[in-house]
Amino acid sequence: MKKIGLIGGMSWESTALYYQHINREVAKRHGGLRSARVHLISLDFQEIADLQKQGDWLRMTEILQTAARQLESSGAEVLLICTNTMHRIAQEVQSVTALPLLHIADVTADAILAAGLHKVGLLGTRFTMEQAFMRDRLAARGIACVVPDEPGRIEVHRVIFEELCQGVVKEDSRQKLAALVRDLAAQGAQGVILGCTELTMILQPGDGGLPSFDTTALHAMAAVDFSLS
Repeated sequence: MKKIGLIGGMSWESTALYYQHINREVAKRHGGLRSARVHLISLDFQEIADLQKQGDWLRMTEILQTAARQLESSGAEVLLICTNTMHRIAQEVQSVTALPLLHIADVTADAILAAGLHKVGLLGTRFTMEQAFMRDRLAARGIACVVPDEPGRIEVHRVIFEELCQGVVKEDSRQKLAALVRDLAAQGAQGVILGCTELTMILQPGDGGLPSFDTTALHAMAAVDFSLS
């Protein structure tokens, strides 16, 4: 079993889901008391969130590069960045380590194409919805993305940072997000990417009437596949 290296803590709520998904899948496949060999660097999300607000991607790159080097030195054999937003600097993180990096957009694209879809909605932080790093990666696989209008993007971002990242799940927020999914369907989306690792805490399959692609679970399953290969 290969050792899985996780750069987590962004937020710890979703990192805990990664740990659960990975270990439950290993136990499912092997039974008994089997669990994954996981190496975790958990960052202080307040520091990262402050840097995001400041737009200091250079400093964030340095922090994640340091974490990647630490995981490689610890004996990890594959690397995951446990957040969609920080894949904005995935290439820079990959550049400082020989470890293979499992890109969250790639495993999501695999699932979308396996479902026979080619146009999907994208929900996430404003960074993920408004910047090109996820959309371009998906477009390279022939997948088009649509996102909510600006008020919708502001609301999704607010729910993520003010509620989900702090462990708060509200029914009225779930209903608002489901309504945004319906709006994406009206724009021609055939499915919706839960493009923030916390969104799976609030949106369930079928909310808003579209099939959803849970990036947290998909990323975690890819890690298990690699570990057991």
